[in-house]
Amino acid sequence: MKNIIYTMVSLLATIAVSNAAPDKTAMEAKEKAAWQAFKDKNEMAFKNVVDKDFRGVYDQGIANMQSELADMKKWDMKSFEISDYDIFSDEKDVVVATYKVKIEGSHEGKDMSGTYNAGTVWKQENGKWMAIFHTNVKPAAGG
Repeated sequence: MKNIIYTMVSLLATIAVSNAAPDKTAMEAKEKAAWQAFKDKNEMAFKNVVDKDFRGVYDQGIANMQSELADMKKWDMKSFEISDYDIFSDEKDVVVATYKVKIEGSHEGKDMSGTYNAGTVWKQENGKWMAIFHTNVKPAAGG
């Protein structure tokens, strides 16, 4: 009987740990850190939260880390504000985040201000959460 109790306690503990969702507030802070690093054109801070094998999908095309860093230099971002932040995960090491981001700024002199629908996929490697995928797009007019 003692072995059954130990087995059940061990099983329940394993289930609790494997189903433990990442902290939403902590993930949102990582999201803001990535945006702040991009806004500040701080490559080192950006690389601290964005994986070297990162991919992005935007209305201008598909990006990797190299093109994302090059694009960073073309932005003059005055401000950003994240709202409606939500996360989903059914894996202990992957998180999907969705949110809205209000941007004030320009890209190569063109005004890009507005509210965008955005999403990021985060992966935990060696205890550290890194963004591996990101997308953001302005909703269609009237949508």
